[in-house]
Order: sequence, then structure tokens, then C-alpha cells
Amino acid sequence: MAKVTIMDHPLIAHKIGIIRRTSTGTKEFRENVSEIAMLECYEATRDLELADVEIETPICRTTAKELKGRKLAVVPILRAGLGMVEGMLTMIPAAKVGHIGLYRDPETLEPVEYFCKLPADSSEREVFVVDPMLATGGSAIAAVQMLKDHGCKKLHFLCIIAAPEGIKAFTEAHPDVDLVVGALDDHLNDHGYIVPGLGDAGDRIFGTK
Repeated sequence: MAKVTIMDHPLIAHKIGIIRRTSTGTKEFRENVSEIAMLECYEATRDLELADVEIETPICRTTAKELKGRKLAVVPILRAGLGMVEGMLTMIPAAKVGHIGLYRDPETLEPVEYFCKLPADSSEREVFVVDPMLATGGSAIAAVQMLKDHGCKKLHFLCIIAAPEGIKAFTEAHPDVDLVVGALDDHLNDHGYIVPGLGDAGDRIFGTK
């Protein structure tokens, strides 16, 4: 069964409090989203494999650790997921970046694909899918399925805010994919928005309405 990690770090809680506020402007919102992604990446990469390597320190030769293989990829769900990429790459700068474009049909709330561009060797990489919000779970479920259809086997999903309905739907659809969640909110409203949430993450990251 999927492992769901709800972050409890004070820095993440503080930064999520900032991005929830209507008074937070685009620049500050974008910066905090990136920083939250960086902190979540720290947790999401906890189980990456390490290998021993011989190195020379200023004092002597010794054995150190380095990431084994280093084949990682970050795949944001467009467009809001783009706001998390810089923070992820701060922690794993060698990762390649793919993009999946989905939008939610306002009537059915179902995801509709409009773009998919992945690294050529994505099936060989450990992939971190990022999207600030996990509401109904539809977009996240569809994005992960697209990656599985491309042969990806090691997958993680990171979001900043999640609704219980989204976590339930996602873990039932993809019980083999771990989730890292910044904050678990109360419920979805009649329009499929997370309550208390933070509004439309894409609009707030890019300053659009």
C-alpha cells in the first residue's frame, strides 16, 4: 500500500500559512511554494540508494557516500506544478525535467490531457511528480498513469495541500506510489476546491485570474 507522509515540519507549516493568505502577493507566494517543494523533496528522497566511493579529504583517503545511479526526474503537472520545479532542482540538480499538461473539465471535474513531454529515458528514472494541490485526485491519477504507460516504475507524488478525498482516490488508484503532502486539509467544496485551501494555485503562482 502507498505510504502517505503528511509533513509536520515547523518551516513547512509556517510557509503554508503564508501562501494560504489572500494578502500574499505573487512574488512571495511563488518563493514560498518553491521553498516548500525543496523541503518536501528532502523527505521524498529519503530512501534513495547510496553507493560507497573512495575520496581524498585534505587529511586522508576515506570512504564517502554518493547517490547510486543518480537517474532522477521531476515531472510537474502543468501549469501549477511548474512552481515546485525550481525547489526540487535545488535539492536534486542533476534530475531531468518532463512536463504533463492536464486541465480539469469544469463540468465533469475529470482531467483532460493536452501535453506530455518526458525525458527519453524516463522509464529508467525514479520520477517525482509534483503539483501543489491534490483535490479530487483526478489529475494526479491520470498523470501517474501516463508515466506508467511510458514504462516508469519508481514513482512518487508530492503536493503542498491535499484533501482527504484526493488522497483516498489516489492511493486506491495507485497503491504502489508514495505520497508526500505538505498539509492535509478538511474537505472539498461543491466546486471541487480544497477547504480551507489557498485558492487556485496556478493563478496565484503566475499572477493570472
